[in-house]
Amino acid sequence: MRRYFTTPIYYVSDVPHLGHAYTTVVADAFARYHRLRGEATRYLTGTDDHGQKIERMAAAHGKSPKGYADEIAAAYRTTWQTFAIANDDFIRTTDPDHEAVVQELWRVWEKNGDVYLGHYEGWYCVACEQYYTEKELAVGSVCPVHQKPVEKIKEESFFFRLSAYQSKLQEFYDRVLRETGRPFVEPQIRMNEVRAFVDAGLNDFSASRTNFSWGVPVPDHPGHVVYVWLDALTNYYSATRREGLQGFWDDAVDIVHFMGKEITRFHAVYWPAMLMAAGLRPPSKIVAHGWWTVDGEKMSKTRGNVVDPNRLAADVGADAFRYFVLREVPLGADGDFSHQALLTRYNAELANDLGNLLNRTKALAERTPIEIRTSVPVADLGAAQAVREVDEAMAAYAPSKALEAIWKLVRRGNEFIDQASPWKKEGQALVEILWTVFNLCRVVSHLVEPFMPEKAREMRLQLGVASARFEWNDPWRFDGSFAKDKGAPLFPRIDEERKKELLSRWMPTPTPTPTLTPLVSYDEFSRFDFRVGEIVAAERIPKKDKLLKLSVDLGSERRQVVAGIAVAYGPEELLGRRVIFLANLKPAKIGGVVSEGMILAAGDPDVVALSALDRSCPPGTKVR
Repeated sequence: MRRYFTTPIYYVSDVPHLGHAYTTVVADAFARYHRLRGEATRYLTGTDDHGQKIERMAAAHGKSPKGYADEIAAAYRTTWQTFAIANDDFIRTTDPDHEAVVQELWRVWEKNGDVYLGHYEGWYCVACEQYYTEKELAVGSVCPVHQKPVEKIKEESFFFRLSAYQSKLQEFYDRVLRETGRPFVEPQIRMNEVRAFVDAGLNDFSASRTNFSWGVPVPDHPGHVVYVWLDALTNYYSATRREGLQGFWDDAVDIVHFMGKEITRFHAVYWPAMLMAAGLRPPSKIVAHGWWTVDGEKMSKTRGNVVDPNRLAADVGADAFRYFVLREVPLGADGDFSHQALLTRYNAELANDLGNLLNRTKALAERTPIEIRTSVPVADLGAAQAVREVDEAMAAYAPSKALEAIWKLVRRGNEFIDQASPWKKEGQALVEILWTVFNLCRVVSHLVEPFMPEKAREMRLQLGVASARFEWNDPWRFDGSFAKDKGAPLFPRIDEERKKELLSRWMPTPTPTPTLTPLVSYDEFSRFDFRVGEIVAAERIPKKDKLLKLSVDLGSERRQVVAGIAVAYGPEELLGRRVIFLANLKPAKIGGVVSEGMILAAGDPDVVALSALDRSCPPGTKVR
């Protein structure tokens, strides 16, 4: 069977972090595994360059949207090279051939009546590029994912007729389960969520935008751009329309999308419906992994605990990182990235188990003049069983179990050396022992290749079998000889001093728990003149990425104020907002502009929410 694996295309709002690296390494491990088995396999990753958020972020950095997206996309390419990601293609939503396919599908949907023109009014999160209902919003009318204020938007919009596909989706989920014995979405808990969402009834969704321009133009309808999720999801199909690849979206291909659980709904509901509406087959499988915390806390720039995979690769090696994230947490479950646990697994399993097996094997060979060639048949120490267990684990989308099976074989090799006592043997008995452990190392090098490709190749170089074929269905078979040249340790052990050095570099200094400021008297508080203000004008301050210049109506007068909220809010979304304003603050020059007061906001610079009122009050109303 031919295989087609994809990651989501990553939004160019930031450079790669732990979550991006994990998804990409997981998909790479599956692609490499199936290639090793001799199956025709294609692997796609890339970036999502479009959307209102990117348009705003580019403006905040004084760049064009394309120029900004180019820089972030380049960072993804570089990171995937560091981690030996063997993707066959890297797609971007700004690629002309992709945009052409998006417009082609749109015309099919419109012709068939699956998109139609209407008006939409609702709560919109720019960071998610998604509308939310009142019920879906978190307390305080904020986005449930980003915890940032949503915007009330009303605009002319095309709609995708998702409601027409409820029964077709239900039938599709049932058919996949019936024919394969496994759910369309892995793990089952994610399938349960998707099924509950569909069974509750589907609503048509807004499929175009008119309040920004950075996207694929809707064909034949000037002023409309394709909703970013329709644009982004289409990438999986549009990549197979490139020259020579048309056959990778037919019924004979196993199409599997890997992603984080937060975007499962788009891939398991919207995407199959979009394909059905175009007369195309849905994907075979959605595999959704959980979220990572870091040392027990949510990743956050404010906390300073965002894991930089490139830094870890530089310090302990890309393959050590790959091994840890694949081994530490079952695919589909939430996990905690512990820096201490990374070092513990490195020493215990990579240095002590695998590295030690190879080092002992090479050291034994150096002591004897006997050439290590094909010997008489001996027990394979469980190599064939390990292959079967790896196959079963990968079929169940359980790479951590596959590694567990491989490590049982690695430890069996070390136990065999201990029990066989080759240092006490000579002649044919010694040949059989040495050939057995050499061959075991060769088998292990192939089994670990999907998970640690660089170290696997290094093992075979040290064994002198870099060009030898590997028979997956007969792993113990080998005709040839092994090398005796000892190479550098595969995984040098990390001593305590080096551990301390690495942990101090990786782990941020704990931020002191905020304490309340000293108490003030009522008389002191009464000196502050808080008023209701209405923002009537807003603009960016040139060369100041975080600052906006606002004009605030206080009823009897207007004030100019500088606010450091440009990362969270664009000028256009502030117009007409009622805010709480400190009116008797001494004027100060900020960013070269005089500020005559202060608007109140909550949160850190990258997670900010403006103060708000639960009912309408005229500008100038005193706040007590």
